[in-house]
Amino acid sequence: MSIIRRKERQIPELNTSSLPDLIFTVLFFFMIVTHMRSVPVKVAYQSPQGTELAKLAKTSTTTYIFVGRPLSAHPQLESKDTIVIQVNDRLMSIPQLTDYLIRMREQMTPDEREQMTVSLKADRHVPMGIINDVKQAL
Repeated sequence: MSIIRRKERQIPELNTSSLPDLIFTVLFFFMIVTHMRSVPVKVAYQSPQGTELAKLAKTSTTTYIFVGRPLSAHPQLESKDTIVIQVNDRLMSIPQLTDYLIRMREQMTPDEREQMTVSLKADRHVPMGIINDVKQAL
């Protein structure tokens, strides 16, 4: 009678070829998320907190206004350092902004006019006078 010897089953080795990619990704994540403070804080201050947060029910009634320098040179602008106003997907001036918003309101139903929301986002280097002009145009 012959003895059948079974081979011992080996556990396959762990594939570590993607391990450096994983470590680099985790390192990169923590580098972005972490904020190192270079100067110690010597005054008391309170960070701004959101008190009323609400999810927008209809995004069709939301108008997005961005104020800042253009990302690329635009043919209508004198230089790339000019401050521009972008409403949804168009670049325009403050008088054009007023006319555009009036036309948008006329196209909306009365219920949509009540729920119309304007999201204003501006670069930190934009002069406050321009932001006030945009607010007055609203």
